[in-house]
Amino acid sequence: MEQQMLRRLPMSNIYEYIKMAIHNIMANKGRSFLTMLGIIIGIASVIAIVSIGEGTKNQMNSEINDIGGGQIAVYCSDDAIADQVWIEPEDIDAVRELDGVEGVNVSDSYTGETVTGKGDFNLTVTGEAQDAKLVDNASVKYGSYFGQKEVEEGKNVCVISDADAKRLFGTDDVVGMTLDITCYDLTKTFRICGVTTQKENGTFVSYTYDGMPVTINVPYTAMDDFTGSSGEFYQIIVQADKSLDSQAVADKIINLLERRHQCAGDEYFQVQSFQDVMKSMNQMLGMVTAFISFVAGISLLVGGIGVMNIMLVSVTERTKEIGLKKAIGARKKTILGQFLTEASVLTSIGGIIGVITGIGLSKVVGKVTGSPTAISVPSIVIAVLFSTIIGVVFGLLPSVKAANLNPIDALRSE
Repeated sequence: MEQQMLRRLPMSNIYEYIKMAIHNIMANKGRSFLTMLGIIIGIASVIAIVSIGEGTKNQMNSEINDIGGGQIAVYCSDDAIADQVWIEPEDIDAVRELDGVEGVNVSDSYTGETVTGKGDFNLTVTGEAQDAKLVDNASVKYGSYFGQKEVEEGKNVCVISDADAKRLFGTDDVVGMTLDITCYDLTKTFRICGVTTQKENGTFVSYTYDGMPVTINVPYTAMDDFTGSSGEFYQIIVQADKSLDSQAVADKIINLLERRHQCAGDEYFQVQSFQDVMKSMNQMLGMVTAFISFVAGISLLVGGIGVMNIMLVSVTERTKEIGLKKAIGARKKTILGQFLTEASVLTSIGGIIGVITGIGLSKVVGKVTGSPTAISVPSIVIAVLFSTIIGVVFGLLPSVKAANLNPIDALRSE
């Protein structure tokens, strides 16, 4: 059959090479499978690791983006604190007017306590600004969030989550009810104006934990009686347009604050954006995934060596066949092409099986461990191409050996 193919075989006809390669592979199924095993294991390991790594990165980005996408933290440096330079309410109003800024919030938290019919509760009382709902990405379930009017007038109103409302009152429909909040030995009565939906904990981001104090959000101006605050802030959170480069927006904010406080070059104000945090985390996760994939990929080299050894054995076993082909006119490049194609087809099939196995393995691992997975199409394409290259590289030596066989010596061999 191969001799008939060979007589009508144009050198450019790769299709005939592939048919001959598949015929020879199928003639030795057991040995071919064992030869492919190293390639299958290597490709499957890499695909599974990349899929889990990609899924983990996507999940992490989604959760972080949900709580801080487009957010920029602006805070005072140690030098600013030493020189008593703080962010002031007028600064907040000026930052809010910048292009690309959607909202600004403050977040000064204090410990407190309250007593309801359900018992005594420890509190975290957080003073916030008029853009709190936007910056916190809060979903209001009942009532409404406080806004500019309540902040300007220092109204004694508050917002709590539905989960905390149930802890305090046994129900989440508590708009209009009051809370007596004690902080710094002073007790004030706050009216609940809104109830938000408590966000569920994610894989990487936790909003609640066992023993967590009840969180009460109030206008920051309503905290003045407790703290004697003069309206000076260590930090503000800026919500920037997510479609813009957060670093460009951050630079505008720093320039504005330095002009207002006449402290250009003193580095009194520092920034950190969630975009930078996500970028750093993605880079770290990418490096870990790449390293583990590299270790797993070593088995591909082992598989390649196995391919070379088996192909050398195949050349030895088929010496007479090679001699006969040369005797009826086969040229060196014909023999070279045939054996190179056979090695490449062998490793390509192993690569395809490895990809399918790797996808299945990632799904199983993800289901057992609860890890998210994401199939990376570029990784699949690269994996199959790389397995083909392995066949070419490690099949080259046996192919050259076969092509250089002397037909007379080959026909005489036993």
